[in-house]
Amino acid sequence: MYFDPYYFIVVGPAFLLALWAQWRVRSTYAEAQQVAAPLSGAAAARHILDSAGLRDVAIEVVPGHLTDHYDPGDRVLRLSEEVYHNRSMAAVGIAAHEAGHALQHARAYAPLVVRNAAVPVAGFGSNISILLLIIGAVLSSAALVWAGIIAFSAVVFFQLVNLPVEFNASARAKAQLAELGIVSRDEMLYVDRVLGAAAMTYVAATLQAILTLLYFLLRFTGGDRE
Repeated sequence: MYFDPYYFIVVGPAFLLALWAQWRVRSTYAEAQQVAAPLSGAAAARHILDSAGLRDVAIEVVPGHLTDHYDPGDRVLRLSEEVYHNRSMAAVGIAAHEAGHALQHARAYAPLVVRNAAVPVAGFGSNISILLLIIGAVLSSAALVWAGIIAFSAVVFFQLVNLPVEFNASARAKAQLAELGIVSRDEMLYVDRVLGAAAMTYVAATLQAILTLLYFLLRFTGGDRE
């Protein structure tokens, strides 16, 4: 699509929030890395999983920076090398968050079930929506334009349902870290900062999806009169 300043006017606030959130993640992570923890990220995650009876959930190390995630298909917790090996509040907090997703999966946490089901639909909607909008605009086809908008709505839905999943995983992580005595009350401040900053990246992504959908509605359905 051609350069459209109107897009940046509408979606700009989300971009600014995303930039701030990324800076916040880097700064809080660097700070929490300097605070020692009694366990490595992998050991903390293992302790949380075993305490919940999830001894069949494996933990693997993966390359990359902050590439940590839980794979519900393979029931594997994958931690970046620095989180897996390091004994810091940053590593423990992130590993516990990913373990929180495993706990959600084991308990069939409803928003997680919905989110996982929405992944392929959201992926398809993200890929096809722009194409439909461009073709619809070129051909002056309202049907194709609306098909594109509806397809992108799947992305918005995914982001909205993802928010409670991520916030709940962090809440479960902090509860387990405190209950199992891995992190003291004073040390929890660093975990709060890291996970709070990470949560803002999801908020920014959700806001960006919502404002992008608003832009599409304004641009392609007559809201923009240029």
